[in-house]
Amino acid sequence: MTVIIVAPLARIAEMAVKHGAREMISLMAREQAFHRPGVIQAHRHLLLNMNDISFKGTGTLMSPDETHVQEIIDFVRGWDQCAPLLIHCWMGVSRSPAAALIAALALAPEQEDGALVRRLRAASPYATPNTRLVQIGDDMLGRGGQLVDSVRAIGRGADADGNAPFTLNVEEPTAGTI
Repeated sequence: MTVIIVAPLARIAEMAVKHGAREMISLMAREQAFHRPGVIQAHRHLLLNMNDISFKGTGTLMSPDETHVQEIIDFVRGWDQCAPLLIHCWMGVSRSPAAALIAALALAPEQEDGALVRRLRAASPYATPNTRLVQIGDDMLGRGGQLVDSVRAIGRGADADGNAPFTLNVEEPTAGTI
């Protein structure tokens, strides 16, 4: 079973060890320093610098863009899926859930967007996927607006404290919070 773990920065080492992850995608603002957990292979760690914004960046703010989404797609297509993939951002609520949706659709494009997004909501009542990442992913993966519409349909997640990692099975019903 192909599993993606979505976590806040504060819990990446714990989640990597607990689930045996060897690969990780980090979606962090440029100025946010952190250490890659030792169990994550350095050559299988993708660091994407971006702020959690849904508009084109200005000044020092860097918005998610097509290059970031293409790197997510390329990285997950190179993932051997023998161990879970860890995706994280600062709080584990916006950028990383959006990246998890993009990753799942890149790996299993035949699945229905609405079902995937509902699995995400079932796994995390807090997830509010970054709308810019979702829009770009929808466009680049040829989803015809279905991913955007599905994310819009689940609405904003509940208020979160950044301490609620969850799992998302790429194709099957989700186990939920962990």
